[in-house]
Amino acid sequence: MLNIFARASVSRVTDPIGAWLVRMGLTPNAMTLVGTAGAVGFALWLFPTGHLVAGTLTVWGFVMLDLLDGAMARARGGGTKFGAVLDSTCDRIADGALMAAISWYAFEVAESPSLAAAALICLVLGQVISYVKARAEAAGLSADVGLVERAERLIIALAGTGLTGFGIPHAVDVALWLLVAGSVITVVQRLVAVRRSATAETTAETGAETGAGTGEAADEPTNIPEAGE
Repeated sequence: MLNIFARASVSRVTDPIGAWLVRMGLTPNAMTLVGTAGAVGFALWLFPTGHLVAGTLTVWGFVMLDLLDGAMARARGGGTKFGAVLDSTCDRIADGALMAAISWYAFEVAESPSLAAAALICLVLGQVISYVKARAEAAGLSADVGLVERAERLIIALAGTGLTGFGIPHAVDVALWLLVAGSVITVVQRLVAVRRSATAETTAETGAETGAGTGEAADEPTNIPEAGE
């Protein structure tokens, strides 16, 4: 949802920064790797030790670098296929590390099995959401829908950890269980979208074949008299 409504506004801010970083000699792939390494490292260091506020702020800061690699790619005239795959792969790694770190915190600090379960479910569903879209696009189908895409998942999860760190009890629990519900809805939305896309494609192919067959049949009466004569 945020990808649809906020992309243009965010690009107006990030594009000049991306162009400046390119002029400084940095590459989009380097920015992707730095952002991922920072997000993974600080998530696995700070959350399991109970430093929720510091973990939220640092992880959020490194995740924001993901916006800059796209801006840098645009400044260089467009991204590469390898860069797109690298970016998607690193996103999955960072997302997985965040949820794993929250689960670790739930076991080691909060002693809350239900929170750990929510984090692990979010980890799996987040990967499935991305996988459905990737497989659909590889098959030439559309799955560009969803209540909670990556931006929403990060905002909800980090808002929960940050609020809990500031002393609001059970904020992260509520956030993650809401995220579980939203993620399930998103998986269903994408599967329905893929089904509709596949059905529309099949209908179009069938219509094209029928049209071709009708055209051939229409030519037959003109040939019959000629054969009879």
